[in-house]
Amino acid sequence: QVQLVESGGGLVQAGGSLRLSCAASGTIFSINAMGWYRQAPGKQRELVAATTRGVSPNYADSVKGRFTISGDYAENTVYLQMNSLKPEDTAVYYCNADVRTTWGASSHDYWGQGTQVTVSS
Repeated sequence: QVQLVESGGGLVQAGGSLRLSCAASGTIFSINAMGWYRQAPGKQRELVAATTRGVSPNYADSVKGRFTISGDYAENTVYLQMNSLKPEDTAVYYCNADVRTTWGASSHDYWGQGTQVTVSS
C-alpha cells in the first residue's frame, strides 16, 4: 500500500503565501511523477502543477508565475509553494503520485486525503 500525506494548508489573506507538502510512504519502488490538484466547491478537480522525472514542471495557466512545484524523488516528497494567493485559489488541494510498487509492475495513481486552502479577500 502507498499513502500520501499532505500538510501546509490553512487560511491566508489575499496576496499571502502558503507552502504545501506531500510525503509518500509505503511499498514504493519508484515514483514517476507527482502533482497537485485542487477542487473548489461545485467545480471539477483540476490540475494545478505536476512534476515528472527529467521533465520540466507544468502548471495551470491560472497559477503560472505564482506557484512553484518541486519534487524530491529521493525523499518521495513534493512541495507546492504558493505566492500571491487569490480568493479564487480557495479549494481542497490534493497530492497525486504515479507509483510503481515493485520492479516490472505497472504504475498506479495514488491520492492524498486533501488539505484545505482558504484565501480571504
